[in-house]
Amino acid sequence: MVNPDYTNCIVNVSSSIMKSFGLKTLYVPLKELQNLETYENVVLLIIDGLGNEFFKKNGKNSFLHKHFVKTVTSTFPSTTSAATTALETGFAPQQHGVMGWFMYLEKEDVIFAPWSFTPRIPQKQPLKLKRSDVFLEPRITDKISPSFLIYGKNMAEREVNKDYDKLKSYSNLDEMFKQIKDSINSSKKRKFILSHWGGFDEICHSEGCSSAKTKNHFLELDKKLSAFVNLIKDTNTTFIITSDHGQIDTSKSKAIDLKEHPKLKEMLRMPLCGEHRFTYCYVYPDKTKQFEEYIKKEMNFCCDIYKNSDLIKQNMFGLFKSCNELKSRIGDYVLIMKDTYTFKDWLPDEKEFFLKAVHGGKSKEEMNVTLIWIK
Repeated sequence: MVNPDYTNCIVNVSSSIMKSFGLKTLYVPLKELQNLETYENVVLLIIDGLGNEFFKKNGKNSFLHKHFVKTVTSTFPSTTSAATTALETGFAPQQHGVMGWFMYLEKEDVIFAPWSFTPRIPQKQPLKLKRSDVFLEPRITDKISPSFLIYGKNMAEREVNKDYDKLKSYSNLDEMFKQIKDSINSSKKRKFILSHWGGFDEICHSEGCSSAKTKNHFLELDKKLSAFVNLIKDTNTTFIITSDHGQIDTSKSKAIDLKEHPKLKEMLRMPLCGEHRFTYCYVYPDKTKQFEEYIKKEMNFCCDIYKNSDLIKQNMFGLFKSCNELKSRIGDYVLIMKDTYTFKDWLPDEKEFFLKAVHGGKSKEEMNVTLIWIK
């Protein structure tokens, strides 16, 4: 199991960029990323889901490998909502407050999906939430001008993003590179461009990390990136490339459903929060001892159990002072899955699905990502 290292983490990548633009940083910049201030255009490209273990196996002869700097860790949890928000803000989860796909908001008393900006259970009255109620730290692009944020149309059109004036969108890989190029050419002023590519992550989920389709997509991405870097070689642009997290292959035989554990369900005061590989459990106060005993006896083979305060003390979610909302957003207990197990509950109106590769846990496949710097 790999713990996040918040001195050698994706959040430190963002700190390096922030420092080069004269911004204050909470987390230490990486010593490997020096002299970024000498470039007119700083591009941070997030290849969602590209773990270091996959890269070691499949990227040895790639263009990206020629520019490999080192391995860094993801945040915990190692999932897009928490980790990409860390890259967007320069803060770890315990400051920015986005703790997973499903997260309990205490003030509103609702389970909420920050990344889609929708409640898990439909509400009779619309929630009057602002982005800053959920995402507790501003984006780096809010602090730098000019700057651009580039996402796929599916992400860009979500409620949480659609009114952001620095946001550009694309429908495919070629369009993403065009948006980066147009942003570079938009002015002669020094600028920051953050671009997110979600296609690799999507293919991993649907086909698995080991599939030919996933490997072929990586090769296509590598080839197009090489051509694009050559195209903009005279623009004084530097590319920093990393990922939010990696992925690990799993199987249906490793998928555990809460309905298989009715006694456990009776101890919970609300549906599970978090994701397949880490679960935030909200337990009735008079059932805590019973809950601990049940997990240790019936589910020890598939998960480790932690009190929320213990993980906070271990700096699992970050260093320094945490946001006031942290404890309420991570449950009374956190279950972290072992091996390739997953754990999930399904509400009556939810369509069940299976992902061939998953993330969010602490395996090296999920936690270790690459740092690539094209100068």
